[in-house]
Amino acid sequence: MSYGVFQQYYFDNWALEGDRNSTGFIGTTANGVMYLSMPFLFALFTRRWAHQRQLAALGGTVIACISFFLSSYSTTIGHLVATQGIASAFGCALIYSPITLSLGEWYSTSNRALAYGIVLSCKNIVGTSCPFMLRALIDTYGFRTALRAWTAIVGGTSILAICMIPTHPSKLAVHETRARKIPWNFLRHRSIYFYSIAIIFQSSGYGIPQTYLSTYARDIILSSQTSGTLMLALFNAPGIIASSFFGWLSGDNNRITLSAQTVSAIPPLACAVATFLFWGLTSQKGGIGLLIVFSVTFGFFSGGYSATWGGMLKQLERESAKRNEAVDPGMLYGLLNGVRGIGYASGGFAGVGLLNAGTTIIAAGSSSPRFGYGTAYGPIILFTGITSLLGGWVILWRWNPKRILPLAGMVGLVRRLYR
Repeated sequence: MSYGVFQQYYFDNWALEGDRNSTGFIGTTANGVMYLSMPFLFALFTRRWAHQRQLAALGGTVIACISFFLSSYSTTIGHLVATQGIASAFGCALIYSPITLSLGEWYSTSNRALAYGIVLSCKNIVGTSCPFMLRALIDTYGFRTALRAWTAIVGGTSILAICMIPTHPSKLAVHETRARKIPWNFLRHRSIYFYSIAIIFQSSGYGIPQTYLSTYARDIILSSQTSGTLMLALFNAPGIIASSFFGWLSGDNNRITLSAQTVSAIPPLACAVATFLFWGLTSQKGGIGLLIVFSVTFGFFSGGYSATWGGMLKQLERESAKRNEAVDPGMLYGLLNGVRGIGYASGGFAGVGLLNAGTTIIAAGSSSPRFGYGTAYGPIILFTGITSLLGGWVILWRWNPKRILPLAGMVGLVRRLYR
């Protein structure tokens, strides 16, 4: 959630071997590794190894701490990718997966979507406060000491919290008897594939602003490092409210009744509008205000997107109940996280390539800096907006060819604006 601070420092104070632009790949890789490993970890700890959840989470803490500590000694971009981007992310996934499974089991009958939303809002609390702390550490002691301090923070807080989270008694009873196999009947339902495709599109663009917003503010708006850090905090802060709100909207509330399909389409569509109208139209003159509006708007809707998954799970459970089929909500949640990892990873690869392409276009003099679209970040802005739009379009329209035609017109409009 705070990697953009490191990204800006690496870019401004490059002292490692390798391509400086590749540092943007580290943050999205970390998210991708976390989410891609979750289906496998959820499958391991949902039943047979449920009694080992606390031990696994503690092991994940050890892996994450060792990885962050080793990353402070990195001398090449490859070292940073391996430690800060891959190994530490796997350790964090080992913490997140068993704990999230326990959460879903303690709230299995009601308010599960709201419980997910409240817990997910905590990541935005961290994403709001930690950028300032990390910026102060980096400016005072350098990134190496900052990573060592972060190692101590992760270890101290995680171990204390993990020991306070009990495994649900029903899962301990499963271990004492014979563990049942995970039901896979839901793979025959169409909804799981529509939702998965939508999540991949939305996640492809979600990690881009987190990674590049600070450097964009510095390069294009010519703001200070403090302003770039503030932009990252403003991006994360609205998610504190958004996660709980969309969790409530997806759950058993009696005031606003919307389908899971509708609720999950709202965040990506709103993110697309914010990207095209606010980020794409920022300019050096007075652009900081519009960039703040983009950070708050995009951060609110993208930060609440994961909380809509509670409604997706309820719909998939109802479909299984109608067919008299067994379903494991924990495994379903793990798969949704897995497909999100596919989106994160693909967005990370695309972001580096698009930034290089945009830089090449500007260097060749084939484009003038007209708003954000005409800068080196123009391809990244278009990518973020289009993937967000597709993330909502898939759920609302379900690949109906007659309804996809207006999308082509919108893409053409954006291309003309970029020119």
